[in-house]
Amino acid sequence: MKAKKILSVAGVLACVMGLMVACGSGSAEVDNGPLPTVAAPPYVCGYLPLKAVELMTGVRDPIARGSFDLTLLEGVGYGTCTVYRRDDDQLKMLQVGLTAGGYSGKVEEQVKAGAPSLPEIVPGAVGYYFRDADSENNAAYALLSRGKAQITVQLEIGVEGRDGAADVLALMKLIAPRLITDAGAPSAKAASPTPEGS
Repeated sequence: MKAKKILSVAGVLACVMGLMVACGSGSAEVDNGPLPTVAAPPYVCGYLPLKAVELMTGVRDPIARGSFDLTLLEGVGYGTCTVYRRDDDQLKMLQVGLTAGGYSGKVEEQVKAGAPSLPEIVPGAVGYYFRDADSENNAAYALLSRGKAQITVQLEIGVEGRDGAADVLALMKLIAPRLITDAGAPSAKAASPTPEGS
């Protein structure tokens, strides 16, 4: 009788332990749905749609630090937003930056090396994006350059099973129209050089 009770208690404990392991292993299904196509609140750091950030990082209610000031650098703007996992390690998941220093030459180099070109998200802008083939974390990167302004999207740790490159492209489509100002646009003189002999 005692042996049956011990076995029965051991069986219950094994079931409970099995459930705890299964529940704690993060076995939630991956949301492979596309990122939103329209930027809508709530935002992190004032410009990144929270829904998009959560989908591409797999982190619900992430820690986000940073801000953007579009009046700095003669209206080109400057800022960063870094998104961290909400746990003891607070691993960096995503970083977005806006800086002065749009280098269209860097874009040309990367495209020649095989990176896909970004579509024209903002008139006059060029860019590229790619998934880091050497990353075990589904990392991906995108860069958009227009005149003096440059935006980078660095997905440090993406969700396994999602297309990290498609995610950085989709996020760039959501944020670039709001972060790139007319002050960062190429000047008319640079955009249309005077023909020789004029």
